[in-house]
Amino acid sequence: MNEGKLVSFLAIDIGASSGRAILGTVQGDRLEMKEINRFTNPMVEVNGRLYWDLLHLYQQIIESLQQVKFHNLSISSVGIDTWGVDFVCFGKDGEPLRAPYCYRNTNTFGAPERFFNTIPKEEVYRRTGIQIMNFNTLFQLDTMLKEESSIYPVIDKILFTPDALSYLLTGKMVTEYTIASTSQLIDPYTKTFDPVLLDAIQLTDQHFAPLVFSGNKIGNLSTSAQRLTGLQDIAVIAVAGHDTASAVLAVPAENERFAYLSSGTWSLMGIESESPVINDETFELNFTNEGGADGSTRLLKNICGMWLIEQCKKEWEMEQPITYEEIVESANRAKPFQCFINPDSPCFASPRSMIDAIQEYCIQTGQFVPKTVGEIARCIYESLALRYKQVLLNLQKLAGYPIEKLHIIGGGSKNNMLNRFTANAIGIPVIAGPSEATAIGNILLQAKAAGLVKDKKMIRSIVRASTDLESFLPDQKEQWSISYQKYLEVYKTI
Repeated sequence: MNEGKLVSFLAIDIGASSGRAILGTVQGDRLEMKEINRFTNPMVEVNGRLYWDLLHLYQQIIESLQQVKFHNLSISSVGIDTWGVDFVCFGKDGEPLRAPYCYRNTNTFGAPERFFNTIPKEEVYRRTGIQIMNFNTLFQLDTMLKEESSIYPVIDKILFTPDALSYLLTGKMVTEYTIASTSQLIDPYTKTFDPVLLDAIQLTDQHFAPLVFSGNKIGNLSTSAQRLTGLQDIAVIAVAGHDTASAVLAVPAENERFAYLSSGTWSLMGIESESPVINDETFELNFTNEGGADGSTRLLKNICGMWLIEQCKKEWEMEQPITYEEIVESANRAKPFQCFINPDSPCFASPRSMIDAIQEYCIQTGQFVPKTVGEIARCIYESLALRYKQVLLNLQKLAGYPIEKLHIIGGGSKNNMLNRFTANAIGIPVIAGPSEATAIGNILLQAKAAGLVKDKKMIRSIVRASTDLESFLPDQKEQWSISYQKYLEVYKTI
């Protein structure tokens, strides 16, 4: 690394509920970060369909770059990461054909089963190694085809969300590998689009832009973007476009004997593997093989995470304002182990009322029915910790080494109560932080593209040197072990 030179990069990190622009400055073996802009990413409902506001996100990126100019900051490049699976369809004129659908649309419920009439479930998994979930890109596109979408016959290019935003900035189209790997359209061995799956939905690889890998330059800011921001021809880098891939790169691990939990709207728990792990056991457990920022495979499980709390919070705020800190305090005061839910039950995917859905689940399973904020939140947090234990036990069967620590990264890593619950549930140490792992991974991939860092080992060394981490050790394993058995009984019921 160049010890004396200060170089800054701008990470645009957009999750399923909010986005942020973070300036990262690399000097020697340390990274300094500063938030430039924070913005909402609301789902927009129109006639029962949920959409993302693509132009709102683009405008927020432009405003973030305007802030860079206003504060006279110097950046070498920009990188964009987002949530997975969703995409934007473009016509031959390069214009978006309509607002992109949100993965939480209910019209894909039952979509996998419909598709398996064309290609059996086992073959779809064998070809992709991706967890079967109704909102995967494959099933979204197949649903559009079966619903005779008016835009389907005129699609020229399909760009995943971060690639679409990069295209609006540069005028250059690419398909970054980590985001494409979430689609259930990629062969993880060849790292190319699977022609059989594409043929089944009447598409070819020509409907996608060329595949590139993390660290490649997409292009420079377009003339229009330069005029709007007052900046010159800043480079736009294809970072790990999938936010989880960027986050996992920033896990501050010292060796490979760990599992990670990227905790946000979704919780994603997994391990790193040199190659895809696709066999009968991973098929039965419905584990996914997604692309890593360094070319490795992220063997993981998607778990419904803070979505449960986020949706309850919206309902509680109809009565009176409440902060996440107040929710945690209320949960901490509530009586422990009164009731449990399966966080991944379909009834929690997109309910009209999350509170009603949780209470109905408890009624149907013959449990105590939570009513207060503290009781409902405690039910969610305890259930998440026990679900983490369930998934970690399965991961340990698949890992070729003992899992000695769980690294929790992302916004959820700031919830010390849930971190403590998780350590007690899984029975091994939990290391919490960094909370901005996704932005850190995004920034350090740009730094790697600029030649400032060499590899993943160096990136993780910088993360350890630059962030405050907190450790949680299990101290109530017996109580949590008893509760886990009760959780399993409830989990199998619905």
